[in-house]
Amino acid sequence: MVEIALGTALAAIGAGVAVGMAGLGSGIGQGIAAAGSVGAVAEDEEMFARGIIFTALPETQAIYGFLIAILLLVFSGIMGGSKSLPVTAGLVAVGAGAAVGFAGLGSGMGQGITASSAVGAVVENEDMFARGIIFTALSETQAIYGFLIAILLMVFGGIMGG
Repeated sequence: MVEIALGTALAAIGAGVAVGMAGLGSGIGQGIAAAGSVGAVAEDEEMFARGIIFTALPETQAIYGFLIAILLLVFSGIMGGSKSLPVTAGLVAVGAGAAVGFAGLGSGMGQGITASSAVGAVVENEDMFARGIIFTALSETQAIYGFLIAILLMVFGGIMGG
């Protein structure tokens, strides 16, 4: 049986929180955006491509969580390596996962709501497409903040570049 140090186990939890929570936000956001897009396509079949674009926008939060999770798995030694993290670094890993995970959860849902409204506006007025993309992208900033804080925690918390 392989024994994993507590710090490394905490890093695994951080990775799970990062991808799980950010993925949950993306999934809910994409569902909301897709629901609005289906309604838009029912009204105007030419809205299909634009609806796909609005539906895909909340996916980025899941990508941020996935990237942080991969970094945590690699730098903790879980993926190829015999490195064992101290408990303090493991706690930092949980914080990094929480930062990107919870920021992605809220951001993804908010982005989905905005995307759903935007696709409905584009059905009414095609000139709203670019403005709708801009409004939808604004919700992304919270996920970017969480992603950046997760990176900073890993760098200065002894996980990356250690």
